[in-house]
Amino acid sequence: MKDARIDRRLFLRGIGGVTAGVAAATALSACGTGTSRSGAGKSGKTVVVRDSGGSYGAALQKAIYTPFTQESGIGVKVLNTDDAPLLAQIKQGRPQCDLINNSMMSHTKYVKQDALETLDRDRLKSLKSAKIPDNQITDHAIGSAFYGACMAYRTDAFGGRKPESWADFWDTKAFKGGRSMCHPDGDLPELEFALLADGVPMDKLYPLDVDRAFKVLTRLRADIKKFWDSGPLPGVLLSRQEVTMSTVWDGRIADLQKQGVPVERQLNGMRRQFQGYAIAKGAANADAAYQLMDFALRPESQAALAKAFPSNPASPVAYAKLTEDERNALAGAPQYYDKGFDTDIDWWLKNEAAVTKRWMEWARG
Repeated sequence: MKDARIDRRLFLRGIGGVTAGVAAATALSACGTGTSRSGAGKSGKTVVVRDSGGSYGAALQKAIYTPFTQESGIGVKVLNTDDAPLLAQIKQGRPQCDLINNSMMSHTKYVKQDALETLDRDRLKSLKSAKIPDNQITDHAIGSAFYGACMAYRTDAFGGRKPESWADFWDTKAFKGGRSMCHPDGDLPELEFALLADGVPMDKLYPLDVDRAFKVLTRLRADIKKFWDSGPLPGVLLSRQEVTMSTVWDGRIADLQKQGVPVERQLNGMRRQFQGYAIAKGAANADAAYQLMDFALRPESQAALAKAFPSNPASPVAYAKLTEDERNALAGAPQYYDKGFDTDIDWWLKNEAAVTKRWMEWARG
């Protein structure tokens, strides 16, 4: 089963196949990439939503799709498919889904392919009450949740000392032990963390100074014991004491702590990437797609999803609908939010190919 955060990588790998040949890409959709779940509605209407499946898809089913069907009478069918075949379908004028749950970075690329409907915000009544950040409201997509890439460390490794910043992550004399960082197959190259470690202010990161970032990364290269490419791997490395610190997706730490692993997260300098909703160009059930999107953006719905999956609501109002313990476990809680920064999607879309190529050469040493 895929992890929701891998969507961006699947998209970037698959996008070239769309222009190479619609027929070939459409053939891929026949085999799909996951399961298709469906729910019948009393109204006889159905909306098809694309999500990435896995534990995230199961949480969406529990917190969003089933309650939506109960309230509206509209059935929800779920399609797990990658971006290339879905884009091919849209280009043919026959999209198999109506609503798309995907990363905001992927939605931006869809827009460049003219694959999304321009949204009528008047049909999204919950948008105002949810108070979603303005930078996550675009003409074609609305952010609904985010994940944060941050630092995790073993609490028993440093004699009671706690790393407080990315500079500490780079300080292997004061904070001894191996490190792990993300491979581009798992997430964006972590250049921002290197720049923060070198003293660049969080609000001055972009445009990224790539040369400076790689100089800082090189200082740490000998101490990086493994590059992780899947969400669970940092936890495995920390649990086995193969490393004392690792970059990690913030939601992974709570499960380790429940298992008794002595680990903690540090949210200073956390990099946020948002997930959101958009409507496929030519969607057959656009009205039902608007209704499901509106339901999913409600603060109550975002809070329900956060209870079912370590997903940080985009709506600041949603956090007030969680218990104190539930709220404190989330990197998006009000007391943590200003510790992090939003990924500059436009910069990465322009530069990712070149940066990733250079990163792969650097990682090979």
